Amino acid sequence: MNKAELIEAMAKAADCTKTQAGVALDAFCNSVAAALKKEDKVTLVGFGTFSVSKRAARTGRNPQTGKEIKIAAKKVAKFKAGKDLSATVASAKAKK
Repeated sequence: MNKAELIEAMAKAADCTKTQAGVALDAFCNSVAAALKKEDKVTLVGFGTFSVSKRAARTGRNPQTGKEIKIAAKKVAKFKAGKDLSATVASAKAKK
């Protein structure tokens, strides 16, 4: 599902226009991004938790040349699925 399909599904489920659903989705994404930028967690009970994780600097290898390269430390966004979402995905997988 891409962004346009998600907006269409949200509009149908919330009985609103696609424009309103698009504004709501953009507001959600911007709010989550702003919270993560401040290194806050965003927890949606049953759905999951967005958080920031720190990756340490490490040494890697260029797969073409085999030469060692240094990979800098960085912060990355992380998502951990909640209990309800995990159960929904597991039951959908079991039906196939």
